[in-house]
Amino acid sequence: MVSGIYSSLSGLASAQTKINAVAHNTANANTDGFKKHRALNQEVQPQGGVTTSVEQVNTPGPAVFRETENGLTQFEGSNVDLGEEAVNLLIGKRFYEANLRALKIQNDTVGSVLDILE
Repeated sequence: MVSGIYSSLSGLASAQTKINAVAHNTANANTDGFKKHRALNQEVQPQGGVTTSVEQVNTPGPAVFRETENGLTQFEGSNVDLGEEAVNLLIGKRFYEANLRALKIQNDTVGSVLDILE
C-alpha cells in the first residue's frame, strides 16, 4: 500500500512540474528568442512512481521584423505554440486529477484496513 501512495505522490509532483513548465512557456510566449521547456516523465524502478525532468527545446522561433531606430530589423521570436501549451495544460490537469483520485483510494483502503484491525 505504501508503494501505491508513493506512486500517487510522485505522480502529483510530476503533474505539477508539467503544469509549471506550461505556465513558464505561456508567460514567455511573446519574449523574443525565448526557447520553450518540455517536461518529460520517466518511470522510477524498483519502487514505482514517476520522476520528471525539464529540458529546453532549442528549435528556432519564427523570424519577426520590427521597425527600430536603425530601420527594419529581424528578430527571432519565441518557439512557443500556445495551442500546444493548451493541450499540455489539459494533459497535466488530468494527470494531476488521476493521481489525486488514486491517492484518495489508497487513503480509504488504508483507513478500512486499520478499522478492521481495531
